[in-house]
Amino acid sequence: MSGNFIRTAPWLNSQRVRGYLFIAAAANIALIVWLLATARAGVDRNGFLIGTDFISFWTSGRMLLAGQNVYDMAAHIAAQQQYFKAADGFTAFFYPPTFLPFVAPLGALGYFPALAVWIALTGGLYLAAVRGWIGQVGAGAPLWLLALAFPPLAITITHGQTSFLLAALLGGGALLVRDRPVAAGICFGLATIKPQFGLLIPIVLLLTGQWRAIVSAGVTALALAAVSTLTFGADIWADWFAISDRASTAMATGAVGYGKMMSAFAGVKLLGGNTAAAYAVQAAVSLAVVATLIVVAFRRKYDLGIGALMLAGAPLATPFVLDYDMVILAFPLLWLAAQPDRDWQRIAILFAFAAPIFARPLALATSVPIMPFAMAVLFAVIARAILAERGSADAAPT
Repeated sequence: MSGNFIRTAPWLNSQRVRGYLFIAAAANIALIVWLLATARAGVDRNGFLIGTDFISFWTSGRMLLAGQNVYDMAAHIAAQQQYFKAADGFTAFFYPPTFLPFVAPLGALGYFPALAVWIALTGGLYLAAVRGWIGQVGAGAPLWLLALAFPPLAITITHGQTSFLLAALLGGGALLVRDRPVAAGICFGLATIKPQFGLLIPIVLLLTGQWRAIVSAGVTALALAAVSTLTFGADIWADWFAISDRASTAMATGAVGYGKMMSAFAGVKLLGGNTAAAYAVQAAVSLAVVATLIVVAFRRKYDLGIGALMLAGAPLATPFVLDYDMVILAFPLLWLAAQPDRDWQRIAILFAFAAPIFARPLALATSVPIMPFAMAVLFAVIARAILAERGSADAAPT
């Protein structure tokens, strides 16, 4: 087999890509339709409530409206199980108090109406952010086809997760930094609802001198924290800190399931490494991501390439990331697909696009982690594309 089959992937032409997108879209639609059609009283054939993880957010909303403490684990479990008692336990709630204003209104609705509203609103915001990126970089396929074909969208919908909201805030913020830095900062400040994905944002903003975005993000984050404190009481922070250790322990001991996690940390654990080794590898990966961003962004003006690299690095730099969080990769994938064709570029796009379909089942069945490698390849190829583009610009005669 010729090396060009993978390196340049000439077979992965636009016509074939469009055909693959239609196949993936049909498969995603069929999956959701089958899940709903075979469910009984809102419970799927495997005994899971439709929306699985969403019950944690909905329960938190109901507890907040009733004046209860969402960080009281025993009370949270009891409140969940009043509505649905899962065979495999319960869905924990470790989100910071800044997330509480987002979930409190959900408690005013029934479970399934709240789930529908949640997916519609957060999914709509996510698609708006994706549309914004398409408007800047272009796309070889319509938004509806890209959205229906992208595997993490179906995963997020079936889990009722926060990933649409987080990706909309981070992707929207990255899009707005250059022309509307204050609005970008507001998006980044709101994204503190899931802080482990924002580790690279201050680094990039500092490197590129985006001071207005930095100030706006800080003010927004503080304002969101103040609203949470005034609404739910100052004790809510102490309650959250008290259970934070449980979150770290749950991750380290595999309570979530290493096969469900997509990080380098989880990959080492799947391959039989101990916790210390897993953290060491994760630290090395995170430092490599930061170092690459410094090389690419230092004393450079912010552009969408840097934003794409930041978003591609976000899930790499945290030990706690799951397959539904891969919706954030839509933005760097769109940017990379619009760049001049280079070696390994097509296969990197295909690998990162398709890997979420197989990552969890493969890891659970064989303990082989593929998603960390897919993310690392995508990140490296984007970094190379940025540096190559700059090298060409520097070499051009003036």
